[in-house]
Amino acid sequence: MVKHYSAKDVSVIVGTRALKGFGPDSKVTVIRTNDSFTVQDGVDGEATRSQQNSRIGQITIPLMQSSDDNEYMSELAIRDETSGDGVVPVTIKDKNGTTVHSSPAAWIRKPPDNAFNRDADVREWVLDCAELKMFTGKSISKGG
Repeated sequence: MVKHYSAKDVSVIVGTRALKGFGPDSKVTVIRTNDSFTVQDGVDGEATRSQQNSRIGQITIPLMQSSDDNEYMSELAIRDETSGDGVVPVTIKDKNGTTVHSSPAAWIRKPPDNAFNRDADVREWVLDCAELKMFTGKSISKGG
């Protein structure tokens, strides 16, 4: 059985906009900032597991400097800085599988660093997420 994956089939939706124009090496990175559980062992060797109840996360989206979506992200960042109205939902979904990462409340941490080089560069947008839900699934089978 053969499984299928293609980066072009991963959708990245920030607010109501499906982003395009990603960097050459990575489309998006999704991380949960805190551990789901911590463990503390007592002097007698008994362990206690504590659920942290934090779903804070971070999504990094590298866009080529030529991507039209840099303007959208810049406008979102400016709107948030001036009025606090830049918190939007975000969804990352593999259309060829069952992986979905989402947050109902995400915001741009800060505008990306900018470099102007000989070749086109990448603008790395970092979003903080209040309630990052992560489901890592599988790719869909293709063929026999």
